[in-house]
Amino acid sequence: MKKILFSVLILVFAVPMISFSQEAVDASVMQKIRAEGLTRSKVMDIAFNLTDKNGSRLTNSEGYMRAANYAKETLGGWGMVNAVIDPWGEFGKGWDLQKMYLAMTAPYYKPLLAWPKTWTAGTKGLKKGNLLVIALKDSAALMEYKGKLKGKLIIIDQMNVYKQSFKADAVRYTDEDLAKMAAATPQAGGRRQPTDTAQMRQMREQFARSGAGASMRVTSMLKTMAMEEDAIGMISSSTRNHDGTIFSQGGGAYKGTDPENFLDMAIGIEDYNTLLRIAKSGTDVSIEADVKVKFQDKDLQGYNVIAEIPGTDPTLKDEVVMIGAHLDSWQAGTGSTDNAAGSSVMMEVMRILKAIGVQPKRSIRIGLWSGEEQGLLGSRGYVKKTFMDANGKPNKAHEQFSAYYNIDNGTGKIRGIYLQGNAACADIFSSWFTPFHDLGAKTITISNTGGTDHQSYDGVGLPGFQFIQDPIEYDTRTHHSNMDVYDHLIEDDLKQMATIVAAFVYNSAQRDTKLPRKKK
Repeated sequence: MKKILFSVLILVFAVPMISFSQEAVDASVMQKIRAEGLTRSKVMDIAFNLTDKNGSRLTNSEGYMRAANYAKETLGGWGMVNAVIDPWGEFGKGWDLQKMYLAMTAPYYKPLLAWPKTWTAGTKGLKKGNLLVIALKDSAALMEYKGKLKGKLIIIDQMNVYKQSFKADAVRYTDEDLAKMAAATPQAGGRRQPTDTAQMRQMREQFARSGAGASMRVTSMLKTMAMEEDAIGMISSSTRNHDGTIFSQGGGAYKGTDPENFLDMAIGIEDYNTLLRIAKSGTDVSIEADVKVKFQDKDLQGYNVIAEIPGTDPTLKDEVVMIGAHLDSWQAGTGSTDNAAGSSVMMEVMRILKAIGVQPKRSIRIGLWSGEEQGLLGSRGYVKKTFMDANGKPNKAHEQFSAYYNIDNGTGKIRGIYLQGNAACADIFSSWFTPFHDLGAKTITISNTGGTDHQSYDGVGLPGFQFIQDPIEYDTRTHHSNMDVYDHLIEDDLKQMATIVAAFVYNSAQRDTKLPRKKK
């Protein structure tokens, strides 16, 4: 079957130029991209260097800067020009975990798997103390514990119900799923679908109405009181933290003038519930903890990695096609699916195009972003300083910009693309997907998707797109967890992604005109 398919592909690509829906596609270049991307890929080697060799990549951490320097040097070594670690504005403090030990020592010894939340303080050496159960009802009830926190490890009196997993963690989109995406229509009257900002605002309002906002305020009061009384720290969990998977993210503010946050360690609900049951039975629970962290507060600037292949057409070379992915991650894993997958793919795209010797009409630029996990900060900072003037108005670079393509939904292969409401690009993208239908990519949906860096471009009127990717186990297992490691990457999917993105980028760079923009 493989030999037959290869023969068919040779026949398809034997035609120098094919026109799909009036969109010219250079089939000989598509063939070269496929051969380089699918049979001579370096994407897993790139991913290894970004993850196993460099560790987690919290913005402004040592791990982030190691990965950024690797990316810059590698892109430059492949022949990219203007490869730089580029400041985009003030971010805040870096934070690195240097040691983590947590165990129950009585009524018996039990090692505990835990990850401190970012920007929290360490223990300043080995600390021993008892577990203190706190019923976190309201601020008045909290005062009952005043003066009792010194030398204690705090656990909130909230049992997490364990639920068995009856569904597979990893899934791919079915034909029916993709058909529903393709059948989506714009809202009545031409209005855009709700933005993620609006959805987040609605969630915050619901959160506050549910009383959870008040609970967070009481928790904040508890942490302040615990720091003042020299408590060891606290442990926390959620129903997501089960079967060895622990989701651990931010532990508080990180600006240069913000104080260190109280130590808060995420653990699995099985361990959390065990400790809570023992303590509530009236048995003393003894704990040892030794957590060492390092804050970086000398350079508060945030940095992206930028590099490009310059355009060659005398009239089009100043126009730009961009690709990007966020390089930063959280701390519990090595940020492999979120988002070394996307960063590795985009670096591989640049390598593919350079390796096959294309001479693009427009310049092709890559951006690897920092601060995405804190709100798309790196890409927004870059867009602001590059495509907007001092008054926040579009500048000449904005006018000369063609398109931005993003990868940030895990290791799953590309199945199509979100148009972000830009209906004028539908037929163009459909043509560009045609040579890759055999790789499973063809769905075009008018829908918006959010939560990642294409929004920084879309938000200022530039064509910005995120590809549809198979979910695999992104939301169920790897996203922001200790399971987000190299072994959860799927090599064939990453190869497919890099091949398709390289084709889209090349086609965008060669069009007679820039990609159409949405009507204002």
